[in-house]
Amino acid sequence: MGSTPVKRKSVLGRIRDSIDRIAAGTPARFGIYIFAGLIVLFTGLLSLPISTASGEVPPLADAVFTAVSVICVTGLSTVDMATYWSGFGHSVILLGVQIGGIGVLTVASILGLVISRKLGLRQRLLAASDANPLRIRKGVTEAQAVRLGETGSLLLTVAVSALVIEVAVALLLLPRILIEGVPLLDALYQSFYFSVMAFTNTGFLPTSEGIEPYASDIWFLGLIMVGVFLGAIGFPVIYALLRNHKEPRRWSLHVKLTLVTTLLLFVLGGFAFYLLELDNRDTFGALDPGQQILQALFLSMMTRSGGFATIDIAELNGSSLLVADMLMFIGGGSASTAGGIKVTTLAVLFLAAFAEARGNDEMESFERRVPSDVLRLGVSVVLWGATTVAAASIIILQISKAPLDHVLFDVISAFATSGLSTGLTAALPDSGQYVLAATMFMGRIGTVTLAAALAASQRRQLFRHAEERPIVG
Repeated sequence: MGSTPVKRKSVLGRIRDSIDRIAAGTPARFGIYIFAGLIVLFTGLLSLPISTASGEVPPLADAVFTAVSVICVTGLSTVDMATYWSGFGHSVILLGVQIGGIGVLTVASILGLVISRKLGLRQRLLAASDANPLRIRKGVTEAQAVRLGETGSLLLTVAVSALVIEVAVALLLLPRILIEGVPLLDALYQSFYFSVMAFTNTGFLPTSEGIEPYASDIWFLGLIMVGVFLGAIGFPVIYALLRNHKEPRRWSLHVKLTLVTTLLLFVLGGFAFYLLELDNRDTFGALDPGQQILQALFLSMMTRSGGFATIDIAELNGSSLLVADMLMFIGGGSASTAGGIKVTTLAVLFLAAFAEARGNDEMESFERRVPSDVLRLGVSVVLWGATTVAAASIIILQISKAPLDHVLFDVISAFATSGLSTGLTAALPDSGQYVLAATMFMGRIGTVTLAAALAASQRRQLFRHAEERPIVG
C-alpha cells in the first residue's frame, strides 16, 4: 500500500504558523514586534516624495522621528507638521495616530473579530493583555478591571467609543471653526483633525496657526480638554462607565482609582500652575482672573498627555516646568491613549505609603484589598521609567549642551508621549532626535511590557532562601 503524500504548506502558511507561535508564546514581545514593524512601515510611507508638500524625499531622521511620534501618539515633531507634509502625508499621519492610540494589539483583535465573527482563546488573551499589563506577568485572573469573558465586548467598545467620541467632538468644534471664517470643507477637516488629535492625546496641529485663534475660547478649549480626558482615562474605564454609569458601587477598584486620581491631579495641577504663573506676564500672568484659571486648567490637562499648548512652554517659570515634568511622568490611565507611568501606579504607591504609615499589613482602598504583587509591579514601572528618563537626559545633555530644565522637560514629554516641547526637540541634531525617538518607543510600549518581552520565559523558583531585613530609610 502506498503512503499518502504529505501536503506541504505554502510560504504564507508557514509564515502564518510562525506568527501564531510567537503570538502564543510571547505576546508581550509580539506586541513590540508589531509596534516596530508599524514604525518601519510608516517611516517608508513618510519617506515617499508624495508625503511632503515640496515633493522632495524628507531626511531619514525626520521621517523616522515623525513615524515614531505618530505610532506612539506622542505629538513631538522636528518639522512644521501643518506645512511640511502633503495631503497624502497627513492621511498617513491620521491613520497612524488612530492605530497607535487605540493600541496595536486591540486593533489586531478587532480585525480578527470582524473576520472570524468570534474571538478564540488566543485572541482573547492578546486583547486582555493589551487592556491590562498585569496579565502579561501573572496570567489571567477574574478580579481585573475587565474580565477575560468580557474582552469581545471591550473590543467593540474600543472601536465604537473611539469613533463616537471623535465624531461628537468634531461636530461640536465645527461651528466654532466656521465662526472663525474657515471655509466649510476646511472646517470639517480641521474639526476632525483636532478631535482625533485630542482623543488620541497626540496634539499635532492641522494649520500653522494651530490653536492660537482659539487660545482664549472656553468652548473650544473645553472640548479639547474633554477629548483628551476621555482618551486618557482608558478604555476599560469607558467600558465600565457605559455599563454601570448609574451604579458607581459596581465600578471596579481600577475604575475608581483612575477617576479619583485623574481628577485630583487635574485640579491640583491647575491650582499649582495658577499660583506659579501669576507673576509671569509672558504666559498668562497678564490675563484676567477667569482666563488665568482657564489657561491653568488647560495646561494641567495637556501636560497629562494632551500635547496642545496655548502658550510658549519655554516661557514657563522653572517651578512650573518642574510641576509639568511630574504631571507628564504620571500620565493618564492604563490601557488608554495617554502615556506615563499611569495614574493607578501612583495611586498604588500612595496606598502603600499610607498603609505603612498606619502600620497596616495590607493596602486597602474602597473596601478592597490590593495584593502585594501589584505594588512590586508599580515600583518596577516607576524605576524603569525613571531610569529611561535619566539615561536619555544625560545623553541629550551631552549632545545638545542645552539647559537641564529644557532637556528634562522634552525627554519626559517623549517618554510619557505628552508632545509638549520647549523648542529643544526641533533644534536637536539627528543623533539627539534618534535618542528621543527611542525614548518615545520605550514609553509607549510600556516598561512592564518591555521587561516581560526581554525575559524569554518566567523562571519558577522551587526553593526559598532564609529571610533577612536590610535597613531601609
